[in-house]
Amino acid sequence: MQELTQDRGAAPVLAFSTPLLLVGGGSVDVGLLQALAQRGMAVVGVDSGADTVRAAGIMPDAIVGDLDSLADPTSWPASVPVLGVAEQQSIDFEKALYATSAPVTLALGMTGGRFDHTLAALDAIIRHAHGRAIIVVDEADVALAVSGDVKFAPGQGARVSVHPLQPVRFARSQGLRWALDGLTLAAGVRTGTSNLATSDVIAIEPGPGEAGLYLLILGREHLDGLIALALARAGAAPGP
Repeated sequence: MQELTQDRGAAPVLAFSTPLLLVGGGSVDVGLLQALAQRGMAVVGVDSGADTVRAAGIMPDAIVGDLDSLADPTSWPASVPVLGVAEQQSIDFEKALYATSAPVTLALGMTGGRFDHTLAALDAIIRHAHGRAIIVVDEADVALAVSGDVKFAPGQGARVSVHPLQPVRFARSQGLRWALDGLTLAAGVRTGTSNLATSDVIAIEPGPGEAGLYLLILGREHLDGLIALALARAGAAPGP
């Protein structure tokens, strides 16, 4: 086991050229985890999430966290780096975010289970999503953290939610039943839950100079499309 003295401002020690799965100790669809790993995505177990990965028959590329809930940190083969991060100012998900880099990061098992962990995961996304593409996956939905304009093709009739992580004033939208034109979305003020796509393609455009983060939330059947969108926004080549 390797002890890291990193904090939020440190350079990542694990760099991946493929999409990355960060698997936490919350609710994880094992079938989805296996399917994504079989596509050649890198897999990092986030503390006890590594036990979930191994139980799914997958050997992670690394394990990151404070290791307080990992069943047995000494039981892993030498080929799997076990990186213990001692600082206690952030949750394990954030430790894994600042210890890694990848063209797009999927977060599985970071929601569900404990509500405080879900809130802390969203807080971590606010701090890191300006610099990397992060998609949160749960049992029903996928959510891409976005800043700026976005154009996506979910298909007519798709449920589309726009949830502000930071205050955002929108200039206009296209293809949504309830337009965002001129609206400011902010926590405790107004959110964009359960909108509806009225055309195959939707477009969302914040006002000039608006850089606040928001979540584009769709049903989980749109995961592959969101991965492609995130890779295109990052200027990366399509993953496996």
